[in-house]
Amino acid sequence: MRKLTERKIVLASHNQGKLREIKEMLEPFGISVISAGELGFDEPEETEDTFAGNARIKAHYAAKKSGLPALSDDSGIEVDALDLQPGVYTADWAETPNGRDFTMAMTKVWDLLEAKNTPEPRTARFRSTLCLAWPDGEDRLFAGKAEGHLVWPMRGDKGFGFDPMFVPEGETLTFAEMEPARKKQLSHRTDAFNKMIASLRG
Repeated sequence: MRKLTERKIVLASHNQGKLREIKEMLEPFGISVISAGELGFDEPEETEDTFAGNARIKAHYAAKKSGLPALSDDSGIEVDALDLQPGVYTADWAETPNGRDFTMAMTKVWDLLEAKNTPEPRTARFRSTLCLAWPDGEDRLFAGKAEGHLVWPMRGDKGFGFDPMFVPEGETLTFAEMEPARKKQLSHRTDAFNKMIASLRG
C-alpha cells in the first residue's frame, strides 16, 4: 500500500478555512502545503453526485497540473429531516452571483425545517472525504464524519460554512463558537485526516 513520502503537497482548494486547517494538521509531520489558489489553478467543475467522486476530480486535477501529490476535501452537511440535503451540494446552496453566502444557505435550511415542523433535536452531520492523488493517477480515499444537531439563531464567528448552526454531539457550543483547537478535535475533517495519517504513515 502506497505511503506518502513527499514533503510538499498541493491542497486542491481555494477555501482559506480548509487551507488553514490542513496546514495545521500536516505541520507536525513535516509536510508543507500550498493551495491550488496560490498556484493560480482554476477550480475544475465538480460533476459527481458523491463526496468521493468530487474529491477525486479536484485532487487528480491539481496533481496533474502541479506534478506534486494533491490532497482534496469534499465535504458538506447532511440534515436528516431534509432527506440528507444539502449533502454534496452544500456549497451550491450558498452560491450567489457575488460569491458564496452561507448565511443565506443556513437560513434556507432552517426555514425548510420550520416549514416541516421538524421536532428537536434537528439532527445532522458533517461529512468529509479526503482524496490524496499522485501525478501518476493513483489515489487513496478517507472518509470522516461529525454527528450533531442544528440550532437557531446562528452562534459564533470563529468558523466557516455551516459552523454557526451546528452543535457537535455531546457539546453545547457550535463549531463557530469553539476555539479552533477544540473544533479540530471534533471535526469531520480531522476524523478523515486521522484515518489518512494512520494509513499512510503507519
